[in-house]
Amino acid sequence: MKEFSTAGTEDRQPQRKLIALDIDGTLVDHDGHMSDEVRDAARAVVGAGHEVIIATGRSLGAALPIIEQLGIERGYSVCSNGGVTLRVDSGTAQGFEIVDRVTFDPRPALVALRERLPTAKYALEDDDGNFLATEPFQDASFGAETRTVDFEDMLDAAAVRVVVFSTDSTAEQFGEAVEAIGLHGVTYSVGWTAWLDIAAAGVTKASALELLRRRLDIDPSHTVAIGDGRNDIEMLVWAARSVAMGQSPDEVLAAATEVTASVYDDGAAKVLRTLL
Repeated sequence: MKEFSTAGTEDRQPQRKLIALDIDGTLVDHDGHMSDEVRDAARAVVGAGHEVIIATGRSLGAALPIIEQLGIERGYSVCSNGGVTLRVDSGTAQGFEIVDRVTFDPRPALVALRERLPTAKYALEDDDGNFLATEPFQDASFGAETRTVDFEDMLDAAAVRVVVFSTDSTAEQFGEAVEAIGLHGVTYSVGWTAWLDIAAAGVTKASALELLRRRLDIDPSHTVAIGDGRNDIEMLVWAARSVAMGQSPDEVLAAATEVTASVYDDGAAKVLRTLL
């Protein structure tokens, strides 16, 4: 892995690139703030004609304000860690349409997790974009108000995304517990805190981005990705040029080809400026 340098000339060539950008910890800090420097750099790259694709664990409603803030009026966005793909078009009534939504049966995973983590909070994004939760449980990444339901009611839903949050463990302890359960038929990642995101088997940011790359007919060598979380690892491995934010965990740093400054030092902007 090499240290990030603004001197790279290969990305100054005019060819169209697919640029995948994580949101939290990359474009915005952990308080949800986007700096002027990051916003302006991202807008400049959008204006330069590259395919700038937001690729986030956030659900649709929480991703849309960032898409608007970056001035993306046409293109695509990957939400819910690859579970939902949007086509952005400011000329339509809603400003977007859903072109792909991948669901799965959450029952096996939920039952196994509940047995091991009985005090955790559980939330589920269903195939209509609603959020169901076992108790009053809200997060900025949901982009919608949750509806409290019995745990048994969640078992019968068609899930796009399942979220499990535990205040009783560290992220590392939570990850060990999840590994011990041996989840099958799903894809999952553990976040910064004791936070677990579950999607359908094989569904990641990278899987959705690869479908878009083919649709847009962009050469694999012209792909760029910037991220900071464990749910970005597949995306960073997928991209020809992958950049980890400076504050990323070790396993994320190891997955990237470059490291930039932290989100608090506008690391994403430093990378984006090299693409102009």
